[in-house]
Amino acid sequence: MFCVAMTLRLPDDLDAKLTERARREGRSKQELAIEAIREAQNRAELKVDDVLAELVDSDAEILDYLK
Repeated sequence: MFCVAMTLRLPDDLDAKLTERARREGRSKQELAIEAIREAQNRAELKVDDVLAELVDSDAEILDYLK
């Protein structure tokens, strides 16, 4: 897997929470940030999939007509 380096600037309060959680869980802040980004992306993809499924269901007659 290819990794890209980046700098992430966090507000002090968020950095403190992330630092504490990393210490508590014995994980790195980087690992927690990557996990949070992946989870956010997965939620966003699910929302898009849900909207598309709803559109297909609600517009089934129109879509069948257009075929």
